[in-house]
Amino acid sequence: MENKTLTDDVYKMLSESGYSDKAIEYFRTQANMGILEEADQVTDLTGPCGDSMKLTLKIEEGVIRDAKIQILGCPGAVASGCALTGLAKGKRLDEAAKLDLDTLYKELEKLPDQKVHCARLALKTLQKAIKEYEEKAVETGAVG
Repeated sequence: MENKTLTDDVYKMLSESGYSDKAIEYFRTQANMGILEEADQVTDLTGPCGDSMKLTLKIEEGVIRDAKIQILGCPGAVASGCALTGLAKGKRLDEAAKLDLDTLYKELEKLPDQKVHCARLALKTLQKAIKEYEEKAVETGAVG
């Protein structure tokens, strides 16, 4: 019962802070959290607030087949990173690179206004990963 109370308290605090139920669910379940052992791309980025994200991608024929993320940060960063990895999976690299703040916000439904930088950090991490992967592919002569 103690764990249920703690979970209810966390939910209440996040909800009162301006997180939607969907964003809270991403934070609680931490979908796509972790690291892909045989990733084709590993990229990390630290945001201006100090939150850090490490994104690992499995890419086949120019399509993101799997994505995992590790996050050291607040609930906004966790929710944003987990949601974005779900959005990126199954997309071609060019499609994933076009994911934007509006798309991520629609997925999360609502974050507190002061957490917009968390969503931007997730997007920038994905964009950086795609750019690095594509540059590496050009250098080695490999294609997607």
